[in-house]
Amino acid sequence: MKVPFLDLHKINARHDSEFQQAFKRFLDSGYYMLGDRVREFETEFASYCGVKHCIGVANGLDALRLILEAYKILGRMQEGDEVLVASNTYIATILGIKQAGMVPVLVEGETSRYNFDTSHLSKHITSKTKAIMPVHLYGQLSPMEAINSFAKEHGLFVIEDAAQAHGVMDNEGKRAGNLGDAAGFSFYPTKNLGALGDGGAVTTNDTELAELISKLRNYGFSQRYVSDWVGVNSRLDEVQAALLLIKLKQLDGDNEKRRQIAQRYLSEIENNAIQLPRYDGGKDHIFHLFVVRVADRDRFRTYLNENEIGHLVHYPIPPHKQKALSELSHLSFPVTETIHDTIVSIPISPVMTESEVSQVINVLNRYS
Repeated sequence: MKVPFLDLHKINARHDSEFQQAFKRFLDSGYYMLGDRVREFETEFASYCGVKHCIGVANGLDALRLILEAYKILGRMQEGDEVLVASNTYIATILGIKQAGMVPVLVEGETSRYNFDTSHLSKHITSKTKAIMPVHLYGQLSPMEAINSFAKEHGLFVIEDAAQAHGVMDNEGKRAGNLGDAAGFSFYPTKNLGALGDGGAVTTNDTELAELISKLRNYGFSQRYVSDWVGVNSRLDEVQAALLLIKLKQLDGDNEKRRQIAQRYLSEIENNAIQLPRYDGGKDHIFHLFVVRVADRDRFRTYLNENEIGHLVHYPIPPHKQKALSELSHLSFPVTETIHDTIVSIPISPVMTESEVSQVINVLNRYS
């Protein structure tokens, strides 16, 4: 049996009738940018995350960058300030920091949550350190209690990269997007809450920050054609907002299905050659990705291909090894490099059948 890594057509086909109706309403409205659907989604997603404000933007990278740009304008940060960030994150996290004129300071990763090792944070504090940017990588919540405690001690902003964390909760029931000073989300189609194109959002309880970002996303306009700041064109469009509103209603159910599949993998995959992720059964993981580690990744991937099990590598090259970030190439992060050399993402989605899950388990158990 062939098992795809992710069947986006099947995921979205569940909403076909509602999508068609929503698109017709969009066409009939004659209003295509920053209209009622965007405002409605911003209200609903803010409520879902438990925050006062949500600002729809074009993508997750812009969400992170605009938070930092707004902090500069508000006088809370300045160009050249340093932001602590995990060394094993996706490159977009780093790009958002750099594009805002800030300096990313990479902190060695660890393998329980695939975030930075919080014991290393104090090694990187300088007079220029102004923020920490935890990444809820693969859909697993960062150790936010420790991060927020450290940030409070050192007077730092906490900016969540929640691009892969739609709906994940801490032990008190607070969701990602409401666990720091501000957060950036992505609605890229593969995400747990995915649009049918690009999209993103900023969430925050800071009214002054929210009002400024809502202007910066639209050329810095304080009113139509009047720019008070050097803004950008980064708007969530009406179509994507309308579709996201439909999918938001099913997000918690989809996340729970992902957790159920993860529990099967964790309890039924029994192979010492495959290292499974750690998970205690709580809601602090939404399994955007189910990531395993193997010693010989090339051989493992060949085996998966031969057995028609879809898979991807998230991500093959760590940020400090990327050509685009050559200024970081002198750095060494042994744990991070081991992570990037050994990880493989196997199929997980809310539309997988029990037989598909069983097939993945059987194939992985036969690997040697």
